[in-house]
Amino acid sequence: MTSIRSVLLHLDNTSSAGARLEFACGLAAKHEAALPVMFAASSAQRPVQLALAEGPAAVLQSMHEADCERARALFDRAVTHGGPAMRWLDAGDADPADAFTRQALYADLLVLGQHDPSVAPAGSAPAGFVESVVLGSGRPALILPHSGRFASVGRDVLIGWNATPQAARAVSAALPWLREARRVHVLEAVDEPRHAHGGGLDIAQYLQFHGIVPALHRHRALTDAGDVMLSLASDVDADLLVMGCYGHSRARELVLGGASRTVLQTMTLPVLMAH
Repeated sequence: MTSIRSVLLHLDNTSSAGARLEFACGLAAKHEAALPVMFAASSAQRPVQLALAEGPAAVLQSMHEADCERARALFDRAVTHGGPAMRWLDAGDADPADAFTRQALYADLLVLGQHDPSVAPAGSAPAGFVESVVLGSGRPALILPHSGRFASVGRDVLIGWNATPQAARAVSAALPWLREARRVHVLEAVDEPRHAHGGGLDIAQYLQFHGIVPALHRHRALTDAGDVMLSLASDVDADLLVMGCYGHSRARELVLGGASRTVLQTMTLPVLMAH
């Protein structure tokens, strides 16, 4: 990706939604990008006793409108502060992941939030939302941890590299950050000791084509690659991790790669992923 002209933000009714909106507004303003904002969340059903007392139609009624109104209030306040061109989108009664994935096809970058298992399902994105959107849309996504605020992202970047199409897409999407970064580190997974490769290209040379001189770190391919990446990110004070997202969806069942699953569950810094 050479430029970011459209950023699609996911908004729900969780406590981290405000920080995510603030971050996306700053990002879109910096790149002079449009910022459509989509509310997509699980519905909270009324208690059965109350629903029956109100009549049969109330059994199917959810608290979606109330959750949506609270999120819309955040959006309206952001609009009054000026900044990027913003547009409100609502998934309505559609499946949250399906609705957001369809809109993601028209964005250069997605801004999503890490799932917080401690938050009640009602009003938040369902478990597996991030994975479904990244795998289903093929668009790069910048995922923010569910706690903390991230005013600065991309000063010190760590790339998780394993020479796959997914990693290559993530690096391409991250170029706007990589070009401006103070330091770029590459953690390269290798299956065997590095030998001369007959003049072939590698990740360091690719980055150098873009004026980026990375610090290289290599490790043998391990089953705990996610933990290795997060540990190194902490060691080098990275504020952005760039990596491929691995997995597939089978009959609505998400089958996620080990490193992707580990990072999405235990991330402590923003992660730019692409599938």
